[in-house]
Amino acid sequence: SEAEWEKAARGGLSGQRFPWGDTISHADANFRNNSRGPYQTGTTGYHPAYAADGIVPYTSPVGSFPANGYGLFDLTGNVMERCWDWYSRVYYEFSPDGDPHGAGSGTSRVHRGCSWDDDLCRVTYRGLRRPTNSNNYVGFRLVRSSVP
Repeated sequence: SEAEWEKAARGGLSGQRFPWGDTISHADANFRNNSRGPYQTGTTGYHPAYAADGIVPYTSPVGSFPANGYGLFDLTGNVMERCWDWYSRVYYEFSPDGDPHGAGSGTSRVHRGCSWDDDLCRVTYRGLRRPTNSNNYVGFRLVRSSVP
């Protein structure tokens, strides 16, 4: 669920924009830094290590940046991730506390995180895409329960 995704992405840290604190730079993630927010620091534009000729960006290999507090890589930057939940603005506004599950049906799935092309990169970013849409900045993560 998207609630599970956000918990995993935060890596045990709450009250911050990112799993490592309140600022972001290219040392932390593969994203487009346009210095729009006071939390973006360092070099601007696409990540210099992942842009051909400094112009055409691409994804970074998994593990290119430090893991979060849960040992998970790349939940901020690189690619947005599709969640199981159907997108519903109304359901999200009035969902129960705890681990809410999304609407029972819909036309678009929730996407969380941010990609190499996003400039408003933060853990709380939430978007939507139809399941039939595809592009090079959205992916998904396979998970399994730790219960035997």
